[in-house]
Amino acid sequence: MLTKEEQITKTIAFVKEQLTNAEGGHDWFHIERVYKNALLISKTENVDELVVSLGALLHDIADSKFHNGDETIGPKTARKFLFDLNVDSAIIEHVIKIIENISFKGGNEAQKFKSLELDVVQDADRLDAIGAIGIARCFNYGGFKNRPLYNPDIKPNLNMTKEEYKSSNAPTINHFYEKLLLLKDKMNTKTARKIALERHNYMETFLKQFYKEWGYRSY
Repeated sequence: MLTKEEQITKTIAFVKEQLTNAEGGHDWFHIERVYKNALLISKTENVDELVVSLGALLHDIADSKFHNGDETIGPKTARKFLFDLNVDSAIIEHVIKIIENISFKGGNEAQKFKSLELDVVQDADRLDAIGAIGIARCFNYGGFKNRPLYNPDIKPNLNMTKEEYKSSNAPTINHFYEKLLLLKDKMNTKTARKIALERHNYMETFLKQFYKEWGYRSY
């Protein structure tokens, strides 16, 4: 039976291998940042650190965005890996629930599972979507999908269904209003809310400068 430390070490190696050629905003370094933030947030929360660690490390093992929208591949991949690692079945099920429920999905869909561990991993993931790195990731993905930077004639849609959100090809700037600027108020933990405020303010400053240089007023 592997120790918790050995399970985490093997999980890190597995994730690095699986995400070798991943898009820059969803690569190993994204996972590493989420993992480190999850551990930081965990210090002030009464959570199972192994569940948090495995959930953070495996949360994007097969992001549906890169698998034709299939949301089952990630959980299946994680389940098989954890089963082969001989992780306790209750921990496996908890980690799978985290993977299945961590996504923003347009922000209008009710979350079907709740736990303190999910709160922590979700906050850590959302923190990586805002601030300077969040801006970089947003434009990197927009370029990956060949989306325009900004089009003043296409307004943000704040009432998208999950399906509309997943299939949207709107300009990258719209994503700030449809997701990134909403995340500050969706943080679950006190630690994440404190970190999010600084990152949120940075994004607002960026947008003001962006519109100033573009020559249009903001939304």
